[in-house]
Amino acid sequence: MERAAFFDRLRPLKPKGEFQPADVALLDKLADELGIARPAPAKPAPPTVPCTMLTLPIVLEVAEHEALVLEWYKDSVGVGTWAMGVTDASGHRVGRYKDNPQSIRRCLEVSIWLMRRGYLPDVLKAFTVPLSEAQLAAALSWHWNTGAILKSDWPKLVNQGRHAEARAFLESHYLNGGDLAKRRKAEAALFWDGAWSNDGKTTIYDVAKPSYTPKWSSARRVDISADVAAVLAQEVA
Repeated sequence: MERAAFFDRLRPLKPKGEFQPADVALLDKLADELGIARPAPAKPAPPTVPCTMLTLPIVLEVAEHEALVLEWYKDSVGVGTWAMGVTDASGHRVGRYKDNPQSIRRCLEVSIWLMRRGYLPDVLKAFTVPLSEAQLAAALSWHWNTGAILKSDWPKLVNQGRHAEARAFLESHYLNGGDLAKRRKAEAALFWDGAWSNDGKTTIYDVAKPSYTPKWSSARRVDISADVAAVLAQEVA
């Protein structure tokens, strides 16, 4: 049995299927005693040119795992939200978009502004080693979803060259009861294997009223690559 399968067998025993660092250490010790081999270190080659800015593939990768809602809605805990997960906490007041749908371009303008202003600096600060474009995309996707890049252990493990441990941590934490397991696997595959997920599209939802929650049955995949490229070009110009 591979060590990942061993962990997956035991995951249902934990609340929300998430192992804490102490759990991982204990299970690693047990796996060693059972003769279950540790995975070979997954150390990616250092990037030829470090990536420190938003690019078209990076934004599209985040959008692949997120969605766009063109008007104000309530998220799963009732917080007013808009576009690609933007809330008032960003400094951009989203209440103005209640019953006021915006264009895809406008939603992307504000979402990309927030990525660059509020999230990219934290990702760059968290890593003391250079990141490739794929690695920056994976880390930004993770941080956009969790907001925890500066307090999490996995960037520290990457900085120390402990890649196998970092990957195991990323894949086994912040799973939201298993709902985000697929996303965590994809982010790990992008960071360590260079495997991109995006196809240039994102999912767009309408808003159900009077509940103001996403109308899940309205989901549609829309190509946003040209709009993202235009917004990025506009910000650089």
